[in-house]
Amino acid sequence: MQPVARRGFTLLEVLIALLVFSLGLLGLAGLMVVSVKTNQSAYLRTQASFLAQSMADRMRANTGQINAYAGDYDASTASAPGAPDPCGTAACDPSQLVARDRSVWSGQLVQSMPTGVAAHIECNGTVLGTPATSGAATYDGTCSFLIQWAEANLDRTSNSTAPPTQTFAWVFQP
Repeated sequence: MQPVARRGFTLLEVLIALLVFSLGLLGLAGLMVVSVKTNQSAYLRTQASFLAQSMADRMRANTGQINAYAGDYDASTASAPGAPDPCGTAACDPSQLVARDRSVWSGQLVQSMPTGVAAHIECNGTVLGTPATSGAATYDGTCSFLIQWAEANLDRTSNSTAPPTQTFAWVFQP
């Protein structure tokens, strides 16, 4: 009598293959979670960069009043929806333009970044020129931006319940 040739898989082989496949899928799922978190972090840093560039352009357009842009920006400095425009229906003078730029940029900051975002602008220089050239005067210093927001990170060892603060810092010459 010849031994019977067995064909196919045994239940044990199927279970081991299923275990190996499941572990691979769990690793892939963990990789996807890390990918989404780092992608969100990169998105927020890009938004901070775009916002800083936007305000730098506003400041360059009104160089004669550049020191008036210095200060803190957050939800309290943002204009409320439907609030009247500081310039009204007429063209803005340079000081009105500062007030408008500050409130509009604060609103963009609050809308584009996570809750609790805050920014600080500081300029150290002097405006060169006369009041007649206040919109187009040159500036002999630098300005710095500091934008901070709370963002969850990938550190699972921290015991803190509050997410860590992320910071975008930029120094530019108008």
